[in-house]
Amino acid sequence: MPGLEIKQISRSFGPTRAVQDVSFQVAPGEIVAVLGPSGCGKSTVLAIVAGLLAPDSGEVSWDGQSLVNTPAYRRDFGLMFQDFVLFPHRNVFENVAFGLQMDGLPPEEIRQRVSEALELVGLPGFERRDVNTLSGGEQQRIALARSLAPRPRLLMLDEPLGALDRALRERLVEDLRLILRRMRQTALYVTHDQEEAFVLADRVVLMNAGRVEQLGSPAELYNHPATEFVARFLGLDNLLSGQRGCDAAGCWVETALGRWPAPPGSPGAVTVLLRPDAVQLDSTGECSLSGTVNEVVFKGRSTRLELEADGTSLHFEFPSRAELPAVGEPVCLRFSATEALQIFEASFKDG
Repeated sequence: MPGLEIKQISRSFGPTRAVQDVSFQVAPGEIVAVLGPSGCGKSTVLAIVAGLLAPDSGEVSWDGQSLVNTPAYRRDFGLMFQDFVLFPHRNVFENVAFGLQMDGLPPEEIRQRVSEALELVGLPGFERRDVNTLSGGEQQRIALARSLAPRPRLLMLDEPLGALDRALRERLVEDLRLILRRMRQTALYVTHDQEEAFVLADRVVLMNAGRVEQLGSPAELYNHPATEFVARFLGLDNLLSGQRGCDAAGCWVETALGRWPAPPGSPGAVTVLLRPDAVQLDSTGECSLSGTVNEVVFKGRSTRLELEADGTSLHFEFPSRAELPAVGEPVCLRFSATEALQIFEASFKDG
């Protein structure tokens, strides 16, 4: 596959192994998010791709050509940080034009590219504005315009929305997705925010403790988590120990909360994921699962219900307008095992 290819890169800082045997690719025009908690190694991966750090082992290449010995300034990659690093003594035009001037482009081409970049980020006519008078969202757009103006073959973004409030982040991540797709810009996006990664990326590299836990589309990760770490990181933490059995009539899984149908598989110990968004309230008494409401949390678009059943706490998501039982009241839930349950073999464990 042409584009960026990372093969088995590792990097240590003293006795600490920050990145170990990380491999993935970014095709031309593709947006790949590197997602994970703080300290998982995602920013180290970005620094290695950018040429700011050298790997202890492994290979970074572009279109099949190794970049390991290529300095950062010759890689033709753009880099945008969380803090926008705008020059406070320069106006918008001078900030966006800075990289173009460093490349020695003629003045007329610089003016054209700055104008195009500002149009692209939705700030046409801002050339003479003082950057100190701009809002946080406008400053973020100027920083993006500055990164895009040189037309990098790869744009790397390191938590670019992390300094903004949540409402502004939600608006700007949608805008950023449209801008990058309109440009067909190849991009590597580092974030700890699952929602940002899922909204923006074609594929997600989910990391944990320096390693890749799972790589795939947002839908693949959410619908088919490969490890307990992936499930829990994505908020799918209704995980139960169980035993699968089979007979002539089919297979089932036995848990402390009940016996439910299961897809065919080897009998023995399994982990059962009960998806929080695949259950319904039931008033007929034909419960798949029953318990007592511990907590109800209104989240705007949805409401989170925490249920306690035989000493086990589980949480479920319902539409915000759903009429839910109050705290302390009994609750009866019904679900289809084929939709709500995922069965993992005993090897399914925290990465």
